[in-house]
Amino acid sequence: MNNRTLRGKVAVAGIGETTYYKRGGSQDPEFVLALKAILAACEDAGIDPRSIDGFSSFSNDRSDPSRLSAALGMHELKFANMQWGGGGGGGSAAVANAAAAIAGGLADCVVVFRALAQGQFARFGQGPKSSGVSGDPAYTIPYGVMSPAQMFAMRCTRHMHETGVTRDTYKAISLATYYHAQNNPRAVMHGRPLSPEKYDQARWIVEPYQLYDCCMENDGAAAMVLVSAERARDMQRTPAYLLGAAAGSEHRNAAPCHNAPLYATSSFTSLAPRLYEMAGVSAEDVDVLQSYENFTGGVVMSIIEHGFCSHEEANQFISYDNLVAPSGKLPLNTSGGNLAECYMHGLELIVEAVRQIRGESTNQVPGARVSMVTSGPMVTPVSNCIFGSEETL
Repeated sequence: MNNRTLRGKVAVAGIGETTYYKRGGSQDPEFVLALKAILAACEDAGIDPRSIDGFSSFSNDRSDPSRLSAALGMHELKFANMQWGGGGGGGSAAVANAAAAIAGGLADCVVVFRALAQGQFARFGQGPKSSGVSGDPAYTIPYGVMSPAQMFAMRCTRHMHETGVTRDTYKAISLATYYHAQNNPRAVMHGRPLSPEKYDQARWIVEPYQLYDCCMENDGAAAMVLVSAERARDMQRTPAYLLGAAAGSEHRNAAPCHNAPLYATSSFTSLAPRLYEMAGVSAEDVDVLQSYENFTGGVVMSIIEHGFCSHEEANQFISYDNLVAPSGKLPLNTSGGNLAECYMHGLELIVEAVRQIRGESTNQVPGARVSMVTSGPMVTPVSNCIFGSEETL
């Protein structure tokens, strides 16, 4: 085994979330939401918040670590890290960065967090509102390609054309996530089930996406406490051990201006082999998958690129029956995911991955030992990670 690895060295000891709101629905500002999620994670872990000594976040989170440190009364701030890149591609990378800091001796107790208050700031699903444009957007905005849905629809359209993947496969993903949300009282779409007919009749957003192919926009916050594996074994919660993590993207991957040589991908083709190598597992070992859905098409690509099925098998394998817990071949987004639980830039997916290892999910996969997360399909950089139970070490 290569000594340059995170495998089994760090574990998640605590998880915390605020209430999740529709965008603009939170009465708390973004900074307060972050603090509430961090305090909840500390309570879950059974630690004093003052013992935190590091923070790791992503997607240009606005909650400044030094300010968080002061608000929590921390004894010392040793590590403060932000994964580069917007969108949800940095979720698993933020976990990897926190784990690397602990494994490398830079910090002892690092919190990974993400907070959003779109009512306080701005919506993510709209095009930019500015008087000028430069850089990558200068190649797309003059042609009306402004919003995330428009940008990523082009890659999915190409993928469908080249592979024969159908919109029924997209539908299966949406139906499965909404099914899981009905068992999850935290989910924004709890109590609002989705039928095949409702999916089919929904308005178009941009081809090939209808309404229920698109993620929500929400306010809230989520957080995770990471410590060394040795320390985690003595804490009050069942540890979820980090088996592997990877971040980056393919050669010349440049989603915004649409010139990537591998265009019809979710950007994971080079990451998946690195993830499995570090984790010491294969796709066949994964019991449950949490896959970031900005849009359903990216999930299809991600499932294929992580080796769960081939392009030719996708329409048959990525079916509703295979995606639902507890008995599906690959239970997917068992809390409801970005489509139906909450859009917390995908950090809520990582929280759910930990719950599956603990045996605490509202859609628990029996005996789940290996839980995977893929963060941010079709953006650059992306990231992924795998958690395991103690018996996987």
